[in-house]
Amino acid sequence: MTTMQLQTIRTVIIDDERLARQRIRRMLTHAPDFEVMAEFENSRQGLEFLEDNDTELLFLDVQMPGLDGFALLESLAPEKIPMVIFVTAYDEYALRAFEYHAFDYLLKPFDQARFDKALERARKQLTSRENNNEKLMNLLNEIRQRNQEPARFAIKTPGRVFFVRQEDIDWIEAADNYVNLHVATDTHLIRETMNSLESRLDSRKFLRIHRSTIVNADRIKELRPWFHGEYVVLLKDGTELTLSRTYREKILSLLGT
Repeated sequence: MTTMQLQTIRTVIIDDERLARQRIRRMLTHAPDFEVMAEFENSRQGLEFLEDNDTELLFLDVQMPGLDGFALLESLAPEKIPMVIFVTAYDEYALRAFEYHAFDYLLKPFDQARFDKALERARKQLTSRENNNEKLMNLLNEIRQRNQEPARFAIKTPGRVFFVRQEDIDWIEAADNYVNLHVATDTHLIRETMNSLESRLDSRKFLRIHRSTIVNADRIKELRPWFHGEYVVLLKDGTELTLSRTYREKILSLLGT
């Protein structure tokens, strides 16, 4: 009597955070029908693999340095685009876009129950062989249109509301459920999380150097080695900020240092 072989779903993970990749792998141990073919820390490596291999399911981080998740998908030939489960810390607008276009997403941090729900949905869609390419193109167009809109931040004060353009911001710091926008000699407090605000900024110009700090790269004058692998980021106005070890390699690579 022969045993029926389990049909596996060829799966790839692309996320620039090592712990996030490990977490997905660990959660997939509960689902033996998903076979992890490869994992990558950046989209360029993942793009080469996806072009050369047939993949059925892709766990894809949206926000990555260099080529982000959306740009990766736009670079693939339509027949090479697998089913996608987005892994994201994006704002509510993008989450509504994912839902509207019927794409599943995992909002960081997620638990096993939410992960298993995403897997079950993937199984059903892959079984039905539903063509998601048109939905994906509509999603990418919507996100792209939003990202092309110049980000402005509304500052409310007694008696008036004025706007700050993102290119005028020197650096940003977290303050509980608020953030401080440092613009020249002024500081403006707005109610928004760092992750939500970061998703609205131009990732080519604004760099996360600490879990509580984002800096405009155009304002950086120099980097100075500090203690325990950290750096001091000196801005042109003399402000000194800390580049933590967590973001060190990514930032030094982006700055070509």
